[in-house]
Amino acid sequence: MVCPELVPFAKTGGLADMVSSLAVALQSFGHQVRIIMPAYRDVLEKGIARDTGIRFHVSIAGRSEVGALLTATLGAGIPVYFIRCDRYFDRPFLYGTLEGDYPDNAERFAFFARGVLEVLRQLGPAHVLHAHDWQAAMAITFLKAQPELYPELSSVRTVLTIHNLGYQGLFPPHQWGLLGLDQNLFTARHLEFYGQINFMKGAIVFADALTTVSPTYSREIQTSEYGFGLEGVLKARAASLVGILNGADYEIWNPQVDRFIAGNYGLGDLSGKGACKAGLQRTFGLRVDPEIPLLGAVSRLVSQKGFDLLEGILDDLLQRGVQIVILGSGERKYQDFFQMVAQRNPGKLGVRIAFEDALAHKIEAGADMFLMPSRYEPSGLNQLYSLKYGTIPIVRATGGLKDSVEEYDPATGKGNGFRFDPYGGAAFQAAVDRALGVFRRKEQWRTLMRNAMTADYSWLRSAREYSNLYVNLVQGSARDPRAGADIGRHARDLQA
Repeated sequence: MVCPELVPFAKTGGLADMVSSLAVALQSFGHQVRIIMPAYRDVLEKGIARDTGIRFHVSIAGRSEVGALLTATLGAGIPVYFIRCDRYFDRPFLYGTLEGDYPDNAERFAFFARGVLEVLRQLGPAHVLHAHDWQAAMAITFLKAQPELYPELSSVRTVLTIHNLGYQGLFPPHQWGLLGLDQNLFTARHLEFYGQINFMKGAIVFADALTTVSPTYSREIQTSEYGFGLEGVLKARAASLVGILNGADYEIWNPQVDRFIAGNYGLGDLSGKGACKAGLQRTFGLRVDPEIPLLGAVSRLVSQKGFDLLEGILDDLLQRGVQIVILGSGERKYQDFFQMVAQRNPGKLGVRIAFEDALAHKIEAGADMFLMPSRYEPSGLNQLYSLKYGTIPIVRATGGLKDSVEEYDPATGKGNGFRFDPYGGAAFQAAVDRALGVFRRKEQWRTLMRNAMTADYSWLRSAREYSNLYVNLVQGSARDPRAGADIGRHARDLQA
C-alpha cells in the first residue's frame, strides 16, 4: 500500500487511520502487507525510523534526485518504508501551510511516486500495488503508462482508493515537464482536466480496480453533484469501481477499554456513560445535569462538514434547552462564529479550537448525540465511533453516513440514529427535534442506544472485501473486480 500519511507516524485526517487499520486487518487474514509513505519531518522527529542503507535515484525536473529508504514497523510487524528526501519532505506540514498548498506539490509527489516504483524494484514486486488518494496516484500512472521503464513490475496489479474526490491533485500545465511523461498523455482521455494536470484522474484511467470508502459514495461520485468534474470518467470505469465502507478500530474506539474517558461502560452496564457525560460537562464549563441533552461534534470546521447548517440553526437549538460541545479547527469564519456564540451563551455552548485526541474520545463517550450534517461525506468515521459509544448520530443521508446510520422508528424499535435529506437547515433541525423527542422517552432511548452499540462496523468486515478484491485481481478478474466469492457482499447488503 502506498499512502501519503499513516497513523501513528504522520496524520492530517481519517485516511491515516484507515490505511493503518486496514493493513492490520489484512495481516490477520494472512496477507503480507508492506506500506510506503514519505519521510516527513513528523516521522524523522519521532526517531523510530531506521535507515535501511537502500538508496535510489529519480530523474525529475531535469536532474537526478537521490532518495533514501527508512523503515519501521506497524502493529504486529508490518513493515513501513519511508522515502526520505529532505528537499521535499522535511517541512513543518505535510501538504501546505495555513496560507495554502506548497507550490511544488506536483514535484514532491511525482518524486514520491517514482520513488515507490524504485523501492519495489529493490524490495521485490508485490502482487498488488494499492494507492490511496491523489498524493499516491501517480505511482499507478507511471507504472501503467511507462511499462518499458519498469519491466520487473509488469505483473503488479493496481488499485486506487478514492478517499475524497474533492481533492484531486490539480496543477498548472507548465509543470507537465516534471512528470517525464509523453505529451500525448496530456489529453482529456488521460491526465488533462480543463487545462490542468490531474493526478487523481490519471490513476482513475489506468488502475486495474477502483474503490471508494462507502457504497453510496461510489454511486454519488458518478453524478455531477459529487463528481467534481470527473463523473464522466468514473461512469466509464463503473464496472471496475466498488464502494467498501470503512471500518472502526474497536481496539481504540471502544467504551469498555477506552483509557481516555471518565468511566468505562458497555451494553451490560451503562453507568459509566453518566460519569463520562458529567466529566464532559465540567470540561467545557457546562451545567452538570444528566437530564440536559448534550450534543457533540468533532470535525474540521469547513463547509463540507455542514457547519453552515449548524451556524444557521444554532440559536434555535440553544433555545431548546440543549448543551453543545464542539472540537475542531478549520475555516476562520466558523472558528470565529462558534467562539463568539459560546461567549454569548456560557454554560450552554463549549468550543475548543484544536484537535485533541483525548478530548475527542471524551466527547464520543460523554455526549448523548453526535452531529454530522455533512454536505458530502465519503465514508465518515465518527458516526461509527458514536454508535459504539451509544452516542446517537444525527447525520445527513450522504455517503458512508447513509450506509451506516438507519433512521430510528419508535413504532418498530428499529434503527440506530437519525438522518435528514435534503441538505438544508430546516431538515437538519427536524432531525434534531426527532432525536430530542426520543431522548425524553427514556425506554425508547435505551432501545435506541442498544441498537447503536450492537451495530458491527469492525475493520474485519471491510478488510474481507479488500482481500477478495486483491485475490480476484491476481487471479485475473481485473475486468470486474466485484466478481467471484464474496466480493462486495457487504456493499450490496447496504445498498439493498
